[in-house]
Amino acid sequence: MNTVYNQGAGSLRYDLQVIASWIGSGTRVLDLGCGNGDLLAHLKACKQVHATGIELSEERVAHCIQRGLTVLQGDFCEEISDYPNNCFDVVILSHTLQQIRNPKELLLDMLRIGRRVIVSFPNYAHWHVRLQVLFTGLAPVTDQLPYEWYDTPNIRIISIKDFQRFMEQFGMRAVRELAINTHHHETRGNQVRYLKNLRATYGIIMLELAQGTE
Repeated sequence: MNTVYNQGAGSLRYDLQVIASWIGSGTRVLDLGCGNGDLLAHLKACKQVHATGIELSEERVAHCIQRGLTVLQGDFCEEISDYPNNCFDVVILSHTLQQIRNPKELLLDMLRIGRRVIVSFPNYAHWHVRLQVLFTGLAPVTDQLPYEWYDTPNIRIISIKDFQRFMEQFGMRAVRELAINTHHHETRGNQVRYLKNLRATYGIIMLELAQGTE
């Protein structure tokens, strides 16, 4: 595994560094669940993107606005339906897919309003998760999945292999893929080049509609 990225991205979370490296200058970007706006601020400053975010937390939205970012307050699963077709070049959903009640509908809507979509998510097939279930018989708790079963916001179990199969089933194709090994919210990590579904803690995928499915 080789350490990658962290090129002038400061304190950005590692998967956000990867995502930022995939986005071209001057593009139209929508970040769903943008939090405190770290990714949007970086893209706006370093790549002069036309950046918009949607965030549920009023406190985080206020923080984003103080940073000079354009961020709307609301539930992005509902707000996204108000956008017209193809109004963004890239729509981003990071570390949140496992918390979405209707992920298929959301991803299709993201691909309706954006030419391409980037998602990152914790890989539930990581060897550490498998061993915990095998030897303890309990719901796993890891750096990437730090919650007990009774207080977790995660309602989906997703592996990298699961998501690849999902794309095939619903007419999507991967433009770029990267499997990484990093701890939750850390700024450094490694690229996993083989046995990705077993060894990676997170998957990051840029996808678009396959030809003929638009």
